[in-house]
Amino acid sequence: MKKVLALLLSLALVFSLCACGGAKEQPKEEPKDEPAAPTEEAPTEEAPAGEADPMAELIAQAQAEGELVVYGSCEEEYLAAACQHFEELYGIKVSYQRLSTGEVSAKIEEENGNPSADVWFGGTTDPYNVCAAEGLLESYEAMNASHLTKDAYKNADNMWYGIYTGILGFMVNTDELNRLGLEAPQDWPDLLKEEYKGLIWLSNYNTAGTAKLVINTMIQKYGHDEGIQYLCDLDKNIEVYTKSGSGPSKNVGTGECVIGIGFLHDGITQILDNGYDNISLVIPSSGTSCEIGATAIFKGAAHPAAARLWIEYALSPECVNLAANNGSYQFLVLDNATQPQAAYDFGLDPNNVMDYDFEDATANIKTYVSEVMTALAENGADTADESRFQIA
Repeated sequence: MKKVLALLLSLALVFSLCACGGAKEQPKEEPKDEPAAPTEEAPTEEAPAGEADPMAELIAQAQAEGELVVYGSCEEEYLAAACQHFEELYGIKVSYQRLSTGEVSAKIEEENGNPSADVWFGGTTDPYNVCAAEGLLESYEAMNASHLTKDAYKNADNMWYGIYTGILGFMVNTDELNRLGLEAPQDWPDLLKEEYKGLIWLSNYNTAGTAKLVINTMIQKYGHDEGIQYLCDLDKNIEVYTKSGSGPSKNVGTGECVIGIGFLHDGITQILDNGYDNISLVIPSSGTSCEIGATAIFKGAAHPAAARLWIEYALSPECVNLAANNGSYQFLVLDNATQPQAAYDFGLDPNNVMDYDFEDATANIKTYVSEVMTALAENGADTADESRFQIA
């Protein structure tokens, strides 16, 4: 019995030593790689622990709302591309409608704080300034506004932000001018020549931001009374006032309009995208003005987070770089955007324009429009003729 117990104790000792030896031979766990220290060439931009990413928060809030309604006053092809890309990026359903700036401002004024859309996209800023002054736009301090190249490209109270700029000028049908034996007008006074009677198209002062810019430009260029008189004299040569600012450009290539007054980037669209190489662009020799195309949030928007996200998107290359591929060749006002080469190829220069008094335009454009329409009627124009002063 003692021998059996001794044998069992011996075996237990052997197994114990084997177990201890095996434990000593276990491989050590390799230490985890430490993250590389940031270098000057590739700095890290991580927020401090516990600090939220404001853009990520905004996206989440906008996606929770799930919808956005856009009124666009740029050309429909660009509007559609911008809205569809926003929907693709964020999964937010976008509804949009193309309206002239005059139509949008009239609609928003009527709705008075209960807007049927959330944001406004495109179109010159004179109507935006009127709506801002009437308290119909929402102030928002956009993060991407840091990329604007000039302070002039935003409202002082952050009611609107610029996205592009375009030069006012003349588009002429060279075939028709040659057929008629006429030279192209080179400056604003040239448009008053009797030889151009019935050949000129402009947009409607009541409906188009482009036409409102023409009013302000003439008043700032010639003085109040002289500017309005110029427009009365010009009226004698105008065949049609189109509802939209781009209306004249769309009829120059066909010859229905021989001389169109509007933004020269709209002429580039007709030349490059629609093949009308019979169109020539004229920058008025004594100077002209430029628009700032803008975007803004309507006061009382039903989808405020999605509206704020739209502003950030509109102030990014994701949005504005779509313009040149969708028939819009305006100069862009963001330092990280790609300028459309076509605008330079046609000799346009966004810096070669007159100083424009935005404060006077904002304060007085409604009065100026009324004064011009009254003066036209007093000089014999039938301003109620909707076939000439188009509203549809």
